[in-house]
Amino acid sequence: MGTPKYSPEFWADAVALYHSRPGGTYGSVAKDLGVNHETLRTWVRDAEHAARPGAVEATAMEEENRQLRARVKEPELEREILRRAAKYFGGGDQLVSSRFQFVEDHRGAVGVKRLCRILAVSRSAFYRWPAGASARAGRARADAELAEHINRIHQESDGTYGVPRVTAELKEAGRPVNHKRVERVMRTFQHLRKKVRATIPEPSATPVPDLLQRDFAAQEPNTEYVGDITYLPIGNGQFLYLATVLDLCSKRLTGWSIADHMRTSLVTDALRAAARARGGDGLCGAIFHSDNGAQYVSKEFAQVCSALGVTRSRGAVGTSADNAAAKSLNAAMKRETLQGRKRWNGAREARLAVFRWATRYNTRRRHSRLGQISPITYEQRSTTLATAA
Repeated sequence: MGTPKYSPEFWADAVALYHSRPGGTYGSVAKDLGVNHETLRTWVRDAEHAARPGAVEATAMEEENRQLRARVKEPELEREILRRAAKYFGGGDQLVSSRFQFVEDHRGAVGVKRLCRILAVSRSAFYRWPAGASARAGRARADAELAEHINRIHQESDGTYGVPRVTAELKEAGRPVNHKRVERVMRTFQHLRKKVRATIPEPSATPVPDLLQRDFAAQEPNTEYVGDITYLPIGNGQFLYLATVLDLCSKRLTGWSIADHMRTSLVTDALRAAARARGGDGLCGAIFHSDNGAQYVSKEFAQVCSALGVTRSRGAVGTSADNAAAKSLNAAMKRETLQGRKRWNGAREARLAVFRWATRYNTRRRHSRLGQISPITYEQRSTTLATAA
């Protein structure tokens, strides 16, 4: 199975987790992560040393390389900003105001100057924009009042009335209003039906056989895996997305990846992480089973599977039961990390919560199907038995 190698990402997350737990000891944190406490102490010490002023000269070339990479990534960052800003641009009279709102919402992370340049708005006009806050607040109150009427009409129609019928009902009730405003208010106050979907089916994909047929009990570790994507709510209607790779024999969460998008790289990063965790030949010869989400049926994912020596397997389109093991893992993760809360306070809190849960799940959490031992312990015993035989 090979000796596990800790990636730079794991090292950085481990240090961040230690610092996020005031009063926590190296031993308690290391136990959750499944690493030696002296190893964790060394990681924390190295991170602190790198942060001291005396280490600046020693890392000058690294800093120069970092700046060079940042310049290369600038066009990619601009495209990402424009992608995120798209939902703010509803057109019409609200277009400029929406751009200003986007700048206001993201100025802390990107900066006003850069955002105004990318969105092609005047920086001076943005700084004057708060003066109109009173008028905007009045419009917001009027929209909220209209939303109450719309909601009542929507409920009375058992949720069947869309924009045209709602507009007609309002006019008949003596509230003449433009259908475009009705649509905008319904979207703003989420009266149009909207569902968060972490997996988007791709019915035109080249068929791949279902090699598991809902049999989620593999006989040996590193032979059969399942994977899925789930969303992580972080407040204000924003989400992160988590892709997982689960070993069906040992129940080990072998690889995972978190991002603020659902592009194919989300699932390929998780699969590559699983291959690194396995060491040696990685996942070569193993089966990876998924649903028919667009990420898993893409050419890019197929190429990565081929490069890693992984055989693809997929369930039927629109049938969640065909990937029940992966969905059950993701549901347990959110239930045990959120513990009744609806969302995390921010992206960092969500990432650390998932990181701590995943490492603790692998190293300490007892699993009923494994005889009440952890996945890592089960794999170690399996290796010992195989060697003895």
